[in-house]
Amino acid sequence: MRLASYITHGRAGFGAVVGTGVVDMRLRMGPRFPTLLDVLREGALDELRAGASGVRPDYPLSEVRFLPPVVGPEKIICVGINYSGRPGEYQDPAEDAKYPNLFFRTPGSLTGHLQPLVRPRESEQLDYEGEIAVVIGKKGRRIPAEEALSHVAGYTLCNEGTVRDWLRHGSRNITPGKNFESSGSLGPWIVTADEIDPKEPMRLTTRVNGELRQDATTAAMIFGFAELIAYASVFTTLVPGDVIVTGTPVGAGARFEPPRWLEPGDVVEVAVPEIGVLRNEVIDEP
Repeated sequence: MRLASYITHGRAGFGAVVGTGVVDMRLRMGPRFPTLLDVLREGALDELRAGASGVRPDYPLSEVRFLPPVVGPEKIICVGINYSGRPGEYQDPAEDAKYPNLFFRTPGSLTGHLQPLVRPRESEQLDYEGEIAVVIGKKGRRIPAEEALSHVAGYTLCNEGTVRDWLRHGSRNITPGKNFESSGSLGPWIVTADEIDPKEPMRLTTRVNGELRQDATTAAMIFGFAELIAYASVFTTLVPGDVIVTGTPVGAGARFEPPRWLEPGDVVEVAVPEIGVLRNEVIDEP
């Protein structure tokens, strides 16, 4: 299934994307499940699947305004420098690292598919980072790596937008540069775990105005999906709806000479064939 959250006709909803339309499962599942996050927390994906089976879409996708697939997750955990070649961009020995680099983002820092990425007033150094994100479907703490993938509800895409000159205001303080409002995006939807074999390499690309900037497969990840879930679950309990954004390949705008920052009017597309295309246009903050 492809599962999306959205606003249509002034009302928030969620549903199953079928072709070029969406089956509104908020209407069909009733007041028990006002959001997709509630479905995940109650372990009701099978109920959702049964309710959407064989049903014609209620709305064309052109009538919905996409939200991040999971609205208001408890945690968004991001992974830094996690693809082969990325440590060289930073003169960092991470390819030999024992542990992944992790940081948090706030839900408000990520907008939905087809919604504007906002370049803040404080900087012109807005950058893109195309990534695959894992959505947790089953609660767990200290999850063994060999069991980690059974905790995944599905996969989505992230443009982990970064305001570069706000990463180093402190000597090790990257939080501000990763959390400007609507500086990144998540979506377009979640593809449920039964549709994807994460052990098979997925090709991840990022294009800016149609120009290919990033191109790698998940075979180049330093820490794989299962390792990341297992590691994060050591220090925090992962709960349904939590999002783990798993790292970006080489080719971000900051690594060009001179850097190629995003500007208003630029269109960024993050794509994985098994998942879809996450598309956003850049605007200046009003």
